[in-house]
Amino acid sequence: MAQQAEQDNKVRLDKWLWAARFYKTRALAKAAIESGKVHCRGERCKPGKEPRLGDEFQLRTGFDERTVVVKALSDVRRGAPEAQQLYAETEDSVARREQAAALRKAGALGVTTDGKPSKKQRRQLFSFRSEG
Repeated sequence: MAQQAEQDNKVRLDKWLWAARFYKTRALAKAAIESGKVHCRGERCKPGKEPRLGDEFQLRTGFDERTVVVKALSDVRRGAPEAQQLYAETEDSVARREQAAALRKAGALGVTTDGKPSKKQRRQLFSFRSEG
């Protein structure tokens, strides 16, 4: 009986990330793990790794980088409130994400677009050149 309970607590990392709603599909979770966007204790993981309670993972999704601690295991994808019960994000991680979001919103990261300038940008360029 104890052996059956032990097997029930085993879940693959890609399946857990999918169930915790970090990625929309298991295939995306597996691809993220294989491309090195998921680390455990500073090392790259494999999709078949079995997360344990208390494990700390660093996840990169888009612009965001999160550090989460495993609180519960599940291989079933449920609603977002239930999925948030599976992990706890560290306070340091939340602060870094909020700071990065504020910088992106302020345009401080120097995000430029390739392509021709808009009408407003052309007017600004023309007035800048004529002043000098």
